Amino acid sequence: MSEIVQFLHRGANKITTRILRGIHKKLPLLKVEFATIHAPKYPHLVDQLEFLADVVEDFAEGEADEVPLITVASAAFALVYAHRQHDLIPDSIPEFGHADDSGVVRAVLIEHERVLGEYAAARGMNWSRITIKA
Repeated sequence: MSEIVQFLHRGANKITTRILRGIHKKLPLLKVEFATIHAPKYPHLVDQLEFLADVVEDFAEGEADEVPLITVASAAFALVYAHRQHDLIPDSIPEFGHADDSGVVRAVLIEHERVLGEYAAARGMNWSRITIKA
């Protein structure tokens, strides 16, 4: 997992406020795209992506000022990565196409567990359902 974490850190460090604003504008389309993901081996991926999209959206709209910028940047990077058509494992590969997307998303959830858990609790979300270790 350490390589994925390093990859996440490099990606998150490249997220600027300008990029964050651009991602925020595209969130409605990204949420629709993520809802159509069919990845039976990664049954929690869609819910986790939607959760991270909510974090980015709330932060961009000034409703989650308690969330550190690095956490939001990590969430934003995971969303961008999951959206990319050309990533480490092409999504079109049956059964394994979303393994890399899931790894990046899980790295965000693990690296920022305390902050994201507090965010979820403050909004009445069940953190354990989001972070299922499957």
